[in-house]
Amino acid sequence: MNHSKRYTFHDIKSCNMCGSSTLHHKILGKRMNRHQGMFPSKKTAITTSICKCDACGLIYSNPQPIPYDIQDHYGIPPESYWTPEYFVVSDGYFAGEINRFKSLANFKPGMKVLDIGAGLGKGIIAMNKAGFDAYGFEPSEPFYKRAIEQMGMNPEKFKLGMLEDMEYTENYFDFVSFGAVLEHLYDPGASIIKAMRWLKPGGYMHIEVPSSDWLVNKLINFIYRITGTDYVANLSPMHEPFHLHEFGLQSFKKHAASYNYEVAFHEYYVCLTYLPRIINVFIIPYMKMTDTGMQLSIWLRKKV
Repeated sequence: MNHSKRYTFHDIKSCNMCGSSTLHHKILGKRMNRHQGMFPSKKTAITTSICKCDACGLIYSNPQPIPYDIQDHYGIPPESYWTPEYFVVSDGYFAGEINRFKSLANFKPGMKVLDIGAGLGKGIIAMNKAGFDAYGFEPSEPFYKRAIEQMGMNPEKFKLGMLEDMEYTENYFDFVSFGAVLEHLYDPGASIIKAMRWLKPGGYMHIEVPSSDWLVNKLINFIYRITGTDYVANLSPMHEPFHLHEFGLQSFKKHAASYNYEVAFHEYYVCLTYLPRIINVFIIPYMKMTDTGMQLSIWLRKKV
């Protein structure tokens, strides 16, 4: 794309998960639209405020950047992210999610699954191999084209577009997978509600999101405070495609209380810490013990 990237900004008036007013939400600090490092005050960048909902723990940027062209968000070719090995679907790819679904549900071959934000379609390939009838869609044109041309996706089951523009038959899918998608969406609560309509009663939705309780962010924020800066580490990356939210478990529990689903299972993944190895020796076991890892993996069940 040769044109300059342009963004407008949208003020958030209420929490996009529990609906509480943002007037009394806590302002955690500022976040740059670039890598900040340990001395962000010495760098020049666009900043936005990072806030935390006092009712459900959702962390969000306010205002939020909205691109004039959605491909400014998602139009980066996958080759710029990944090596050629990324295009290979390994035998164990998506196995954790598939096995978890089968442990929660009465799996039968041919169950229908929808992969939201399917990328190159690797999850779809893995789920088809596991006996599902898999569908999906992807907002990035470069990823969509590679999925069709290189990965052999069926264009009748694999669509290009945003969740807000998608339509599927209600009560059609047994399983809906969001993967690492919800943190990029401007209204995650509304996105869950829409996708729930496509899910059969008793069906399951899997979502993986950045946790608002990640210990590493809290440690970096503490260092920022004692060194006299008002920046925070939350919502990294704040560059295309932006992370707009970090989620607490209560974000889903409070949202579920107002809509027809329940939290069926959740766990936290430690993932990378980006800290020196000597610190990891102590901090990784602590994060596992205290559920303060980077990612929250949550399974939602649509009520019958």
